[in-house]
Amino acid sequence: MSKKLIIFQNKKLFKILDEISEKFEFKLEFFDKEKDLECLESKNSKNYLIISKKKILNLSNQIIINTFPLRINELNQILNINFLKSKFTEQSKISLGKYNLDLNSRILKQDIKQLELTEKESSILVFLKNSEGPVKINQLQEKVWGYNSELETHTVETHIYRLRKKIVDNFSDNKFILSDKQGYFLNEEKK
Repeated sequence: MSKKLIIFQNKKLFKILDEISEKFEFKLEFFDKEKDLECLESKNSKNYLIISKKKILNLSNQIIINTFPLRINELNQILNINFLKSKFTEQSKISLGKYNLDLNSRILKQDIKQLELTEKESSILVFLKNSEGPVKINQLQEKVWGYNSELETHTVETHIYRLRKKIVDNFSDNKFILSDKQGYFLNEEKK
C-alpha cells in the first residue's frame, strides 16, 4: 500500500508539490472538504499524512503548516519525519490473531506474556500473515532470506521449528504456525 500526502484546502501548495511529485515516494492528493477526509479514518488506514493550515478535529496524521514562505527542503524534512513516525507507529502493533507483534522491538505479545524474536522470526510471521494462503518453503527462502535456490536446504524448516518451540515454551500454543501439503500458514483465531 503506497503512502499518500493529502493537501487540505491549500491549492497553491498542492500545485507546487504536484510539479515536482515525480520525485516523491508517495501519492499526492488534494481535498477541499472536511467530509472527504472522514473517509480516511473510516478505512482504518494510517498510510497517509494531511497537510493543512489548521487542526482538523478527530483526524490523525496531520501536519499543520501555517507559516509561509517555507523552504522546500524544510517541507521535505517535515514530511520524511512524519512518514517515519507514522510507519514506526504502524509497525508497533501488528495483529496476529491472539498475538500482537511489535516489529520495532521484535516482541510477540499475548496479554502480559511476551517473547523476543529474531529479525528472521519476525519476518517469517509478517510474511505468513500477509500471504493469502499457505506458503511453500521456496517462497520463504526467496522472500524472507532473499535467495532462490534449487539446492536442498533446511534453513526454513529449522527456523520454523525453533520459532514454534519458542512459542510453545512461552505461550503453550502448538497450533499457531501450522502446515499442510500446500505449505506454512498462521492460525489467527482469537481465543
